[in-house]
Amino acid sequence: MTKQEYMDMYHVVGVAMEVHKTLGRGMAEQVYQEAFALEMKLRGESIEREKELRLQYKGIFMEKTFFADFYYKDIVIEFKSVEEICSDHRAQLMNYMRIAKKERGVLFNFGEKQLYAERYLYLPDEDDFVLLNQDNYKWYITQ
Repeated sequence: MTKQEYMDMYHVVGVAMEVHKTLGRGMAEQVYQEAFALEMKLRGESIEREKELRLQYKGIFMEKTFFADFYYKDIVIEFKSVEEICSDHRAQLMNYMRIAKKERGVLFNFGEKQLYAERYLYLPDEDDFVLLNQDNYKWYITQ
């Protein structure tokens, strides 16, 4: 991951913080999704909303489809508005990242007093995910 790719993730968090600051906590997930899309538009940025994901089995597309909340510069973005993030929410984001073959993802929770965000890096060669924080992100940025 390049420094710019990391900064794109940081930017997404900043936009979500503005939405949370403006609307507060505890509204329906769809309200935050619409506000996030509007905030990105106000900033002159394009974002894909609810892009269809289809899983392949041995090269054949399966009928089951999935829809991640947003894509921005190859980042999968998933919103929640719940009391607390749980393992099912994380698994949903990670599955979307894996299906879409995207290495970066952000999970937001607008249901808490302060916006909660988790940034993930998918390592496809190991089929593993790393939670990025200020202590470890430098290990994954190439100069």
